[in-house]
Amino acid sequence: MDNLNKTELKDFLEYTVEKYNRPAFIDLDPISIPHKFSIKEDIEISSFLTATISWGNRKAILKAANQMILYMGDSPYDFVISASESQLNRTSDFYYRTFNGTDFNYFIHSLRNIYKKHGGLENVFNELSTRYSLQETIGRFKEVFFELPHQERTEKHVSDPTNNSAAKRINMMLRWLVRNDNAGVDFGIWKHISTSSLSCPLDVHSGNTARKLGILNRKQNDAKAVFELDSILREFDPIDPVKYDFALFGLGVIERF
Repeated sequence: MDNLNKTELKDFLEYTVEKYNRPAFIDLDPISIPHKFSIKEDIEISSFLTATISWGNRKAILKAANQMILYMGDSPYDFVISASESQLNRTSDFYYRTFNGTDFNYFIHSLRNIYKKHGGLENVFNELSTRYSLQETIGRFKEVFFELPHQERTEKHVSDPTNNSAAKRINMMLRWLVRNDNAGVDFGIWKHISTSSLSCPLDVHSGNTARKLGILNRKQNDAKAVFELDSILREFDPIDPVKYDFALFGLGVIERF
């Protein structure tokens, strides 16, 4: 793809976004879990929990995320707000790779604290957000999320771009909740954060694809690489740069680009 100029490359990416940013994409993707719900709080809680365990095989992710929802009685918000200690203790049986019952239990307690003391997930991000980028916001969100007593091991499940993490999973969740794609994939239920401030969820697949396309030079998939990729994608579309995640994902994972 090195012989494409910027206009041709943008056109290619726009074409690929159209190819994958459609409802047929949903069923085999982690975003299918929050699509089970219609209540705003259920959508955002299930999005956060699903995104948190979104690494590895997609079928395994979907199986584990569905198990999390079952533990919560298929009502994430009600469970977060009103689950008894005995109900919360049942979550200790859950595990997916390195995310275990201890982590799940703390996540429920922290979400309860966020909804009861901070006005909910959206309100926390609204209050912490900056206009140009949400990467520093994510780091500040992590501080709020871990303000309750917790085991140190659980902290690894919420990434922090200020420590040079690409924060792929939280950036993916933010795409789901902030971006309104008019195609029925991303929800767009968080109205006060601009899509222009979203960053591409960068992982090994999207990173390798971006390098092959010549829009990312940095070899590590870290916060510096996210900043570099953001700079190019915002040139292509300053209003909705994160839509190109569909192109990078589709090319990398589905088409083995």
